Amino acid sequence: MNINNIYIQDIKELCGNTLSISILRADLIDPVVSGNKWFKLQFYVRDAIEAGKTTLATFGGPYSNHIVATAKYGATMGLQTVGFIRGEKPTYLSPTLTDATENGMTLHFVSREDFDQTEKIISHNQDPSWAWIPEGGYGIQGAEGARTLLTIKDTHAFDTIICAVGTGTMMAGLIKAAAPHQKIIGISVLKNNLSIDAEIKALLTSKESKKNFEIIHGYDFGGYAKHTPALIKYMNDTYKNLELPLDFVYTAKLMYAAEDLASKGKFEPASKILLIHSGGLQGNRSFKKGTLLF
Repeated sequence: MNINNIYIQDIKELCGNTLSISILRADLIDPVVSGNKWFKLQFYVRDAIEAGKTTLATFGGPYSNHIVATAKYGATMGLQTVGFIRGEKPTYLSPTLTDATENGMTLHFVSREDFDQTEKIISHNQDPSWAWIPEGGYGIQGAEGARTLLTIKDTHAFDTIICAVGTGTMMAGLIKAAAPHQKIIGISVLKNNLSIDAEIKALLTSKESKKNFEIIHGYDFGGYAKHTPALIKYMNDTYKNLELPLDFVYTAKLMYAAEDLASKGKFEPASKILLIHSGGLQGNRSFKKGTLLF
């Protein structure tokens, strides 16, 4: 993983040059452990090594960025990895799970009902050499890791920072890192995810929870990992116009929301806006070849 590959790309054409808008290309650090995944994992991995653990154990779905990122990160650090996967074992593994196994991860498939009982899974797999990482890296360590996203490049000039929101871990980290003049806006990629505000605040101190942030719903395109033909077209158009690859789970919805909100007058003309490209491009492999231009 090479965080030196991160840069800030000017994309003011996105809004017809009416706003100063840029995107932090965190997706470029690695094809697999890309974007916010490395940042959210870094302190979990550090603490595991310091505690003498030899295995990282975590949870996720069959197309989970977090699962494959944990597998590769663990492999690069000389750690074993174990993934508990939502759903029955399929006849053919997804490209994500294939990559995870090729990076040495041992997979255990769990029914959807049992998957929601993570504490039970942990209690049935007591091994002192294992370090457990919550699904999506959700937790204080994940948020503190995501906090460092805003330290790689100078982001002080931006007054509005916008990210996609799944578990809320990255957004919590951005709130922690935000300067007093900055507002953090999260675009929820889950449908009717009304508990997300409380889940983010659970990762903040009382002082941090008073910072300026907002979560916006309604840009989920049907729900988590759902998409429509319009979203696919938007992804292809964005690539043609900006040479910017997006994923359909997070960043395409983020970009679409930012452009739509701008067209509706959400931002002041003098606003300096920074979007966070959180990676996850490997998930696009679930599409039929030729669906996307990139």
